[in-house]
Amino acid sequence: MFDQLLKFKNKGNFQFKPTDNLAIVCNAPKDSSGLYVIYALEKGRVNLIYIGISGRKGEDGKIIHRKDGLRGRFLTGKTNGVLRKTYWPQLMLKENITALDIHWYVTYDGTDKDFPRDIEIELLTQYCSIYGCLPRWNSKI
Repeated sequence: MFDQLLKFKNKGNFQFKPTDNLAIVCNAPKDSSGLYVIYALEKGRVNLIYIGISGRKGEDGKIIHRKDGLRGRFLTGKTNGVLRKTYWPQLMLKENITALDIHWYVTYDGTDKDFPRDIEIELLTQYCSIYGCLPRWNSKI
């Protein structure tokens, strides 16, 4: 669905279950900016539920990396004021999600120079044109 992500060489994924320790299962880099796509494994199906980023464009047009990169977005980032390592398992149990399959892509580094927000807007626009709405956690979170 998102062919534009195929060009990024520095990428990976990990699964997170409600009983997992996010710091142990997370393999995202701590020194890079990029984008991540979260899929929910639920009721025997895989559903895209969230698209997010780490890093932003500064007023001078240069990248501003989050001090702890993509990894920090998961480990020290918050949703509704609660750390994701706590918030996500609660929401997963509430929504009967067995696991999250999290795919991350470094979009801005020594090789690639794509600002994460630009790619995020492309993907969300593409998703909306197909499904008529944002992914469900993008509209809730």
